[in-house]
Amino acid sequence: MWFLTPKTKNRLMLVSTLAFGFSLAVTFTAQSPMTPQMPSYPAARTVEQTDTYHGVRVHDPYRWLENLDSEETRAWIKAENQLTQSWLEKFPERESIRKRLTDLWNYERYSVPYKVAGRYFFSRNDGLQNQSVVYTQQSLAEEPKILIDPNRLSKDGTVALKGSSVSPDGKYFAYAVADAGSDWTEWRIREVASGKDLDDRLKWIKFSGVSWTADSKHFYYSRYDAPEGGDKLKDVNYFPKLYLHRVGESQEKDKLIYHRPDHKDWSFSGTATEDGKYLLITVGRGTEDKNLLYYQNLENPGEGIKPVIETWQASYEYLGNDGPRFWFLSNDNAPRKRVIQIDLSNPGRRHWKEMLAESQDTIETASMVNNSFIVSYLHDAWHKIIIQPVGGKAHELKLPGIGSAGGFQGKQNDTETFYSWTSFNAPARIYHLDLSTGKSTLFKQPEVKFNPENYVTRQIFYKSKDGTRVPMFITHKRNLKPDGRNPTLLYGYGGFNISLTPYFSVSNLVWMEMGGVYAVPSLRGGGEYGREWHEAGTKTRKQNVFDDFMAAAQWLIANNYTSPRHLGISGGSNGGLLVAATLLQRPDLFAAAVPAVGVLDMLRFNKFTIGWAWESDYGSPDNEDEFKALYAYSPYHNIKPGRHYPATLVMTADHDDRVYPAHSFKFTAGLQAAQAGPNPILIRIETRAGHGAGTPTSKRIEAAADKLAFLRFFLTEKPAVHE
Repeated sequence: MWFLTPKTKNRLMLVSTLAFGFSLAVTFTAQSPMTPQMPSYPAARTVEQTDTYHGVRVHDPYRWLENLDSEETRAWIKAENQLTQSWLEKFPERESIRKRLTDLWNYERYSVPYKVAGRYFFSRNDGLQNQSVVYTQQSLAEEPKILIDPNRLSKDGTVALKGSSVSPDGKYFAYAVADAGSDWTEWRIREVASGKDLDDRLKWIKFSGVSWTADSKHFYYSRYDAPEGGDKLKDVNYFPKLYLHRVGESQEKDKLIYHRPDHKDWSFSGTATEDGKYLLITVGRGTEDKNLLYYQNLENPGEGIKPVIETWQASYEYLGNDGPRFWFLSNDNAPRKRVIQIDLSNPGRRHWKEMLAESQDTIETASMVNNSFIVSYLHDAWHKIIIQPVGGKAHELKLPGIGSAGGFQGKQNDTETFYSWTSFNAPARIYHLDLSTGKSTLFKQPEVKFNPENYVTRQIFYKSKDGTRVPMFITHKRNLKPDGRNPTLLYGYGGFNISLTPYFSVSNLVWMEMGGVYAVPSLRGGGEYGREWHEAGTKTRKQNVFDDFMAAAQWLIANNYTSPRHLGISGGSNGGLLVAATLLQRPDLFAAAVPAVGVLDMLRFNKFTIGWAWESDYGSPDNEDEFKALYAYSPYHNIKPGRHYPATLVMTADHDDRVYPAHSFKFTAGLQAAQAGPNPILIRIETRAGHGAGTPTSKRIEAAADKLAFLRFFLTEKPAVHE
């Protein structure tokens, strides 16, 4: 279901971009590789801009690139794209890779269905559609009908759905529309029966889902005031407010439910309980994994809003309730999380009850269906599913193997649900789960033209610089020989409590089909081993993440999978920061790097859009100790003139209103000026695109082709021939 839970909302506020992803014969034409020559980079003037932090003078010579719409910046963008395209056109395998990506990408894909008021809802992509289409059906046996086709909302496929929620009576489908990859959304309401939209248009919404009242006449949502001057891309996002919207009325008539003008950085999510008796208000602060809780008795609204949790001590994610007894997934006194019960009649801690204790494995997500807790555990970064009826005996749901499972949505009393399972060599399968019998049935299985048995995944454990044991997945062709010359792509993230679990990607499949190795370590800063693992990669401890990543590279080299000449690194958003910081600290360890939509100026990240929210992970330049840590690794500030850096392809988008594009612009200009070696420093700037979500399939394929062609060229002695 596309309803945004508080946890999902916080993750959307993160800098979270993951990678996209046969053994059929494919032939690439062998050609002699060109000899890299120092490119002639577009002119990028420097300015005498100096800021002082805690007595330290810091230069910012490319500050002018923060003005995205100036004639000078637009001219620089145009010139950089022309330079990059001139290089990409020289890569001999680019067109063959693009065709292969298109061929493999062309397979039918489904989202995990969910059921509301006896009707099923899901999305489907026939293969190369730019956006997936939403369908509905009253029984699984009947032919589904189209509810909404986002491909008709724009000619270029850049208008996408960013969220949805069905009213409890199944009459209305509320959905969010985003243009050009923006985080800003406009919510609309469609009648399910007629397929027609009402006149409702809700604007200035970001990182918010909607929660319907039990009567299906209203829903709660959070929004910001309109930006001053209407600058949706640059303005800092503060002071959101929680509103109640009535179906059929204009947004101007929406009722303000809760806001805190004394706390500009607090955010609010309203959840109406299924029984119609309560409104639960979750208060967040940036991307911090902690929240406050308030509630309102909807049967006696005059009693006002009352507190449940008023201290920033832990996270509490609502799962369900039985009258005043509420169940939450929480890391309160449980770094790897547990399920607790809080009775609103007696919310004091001494009255809390533990429903599911903390275990050795971390709980990543939980839901409540059939009056049972369906809990997803992370066991060394892959999923195990436990179903625990309230007051009953727990049992494990058998999964196909080491991989990732998701879904498990539904109403509290539903007796059925759906879930997906995927792995590095297995496209997502959809299963129907009958909770009354415990039987799982394969519902949808994609048909991708490759043989999964030709690929193998292993999980190894290596030691980081300080001795910490870190897991890593390694996937490649089954018959690959570790001879030290295999082109290897090391992908990482390491932040914001995000866990990297096994997933299928067409892009990665094509990489492995060409003989490449794909490696994914579970770095500190992620959520694989709970709160302590996450916090070990934050603020003044952020260097641990880079050390973990470099140690992964060293393990791959020491175990003869690859060598520095054949090793590349890639990551997006917070992962873009990871890649940029690592290539600067150890330029000798890699031959190529692709930092995408990265946070690269660690002294000004909090000055744009939602960047301030990341201080919970990065720390603040206003804090002297945290400033020292940030300045020590900030990519933009740690470029050293005269060094030989790896071939680098920076990737960003001109409409990225989460990680402001100037991060990538300033870093690229600085690295181009400093590069002393022959390897090119290029930047690919996508137009009418944002941080990644909602990007049309056509643009995804083009970007993946450019990235793989770049990596293939710089990680191999010569283009490969596959027969």
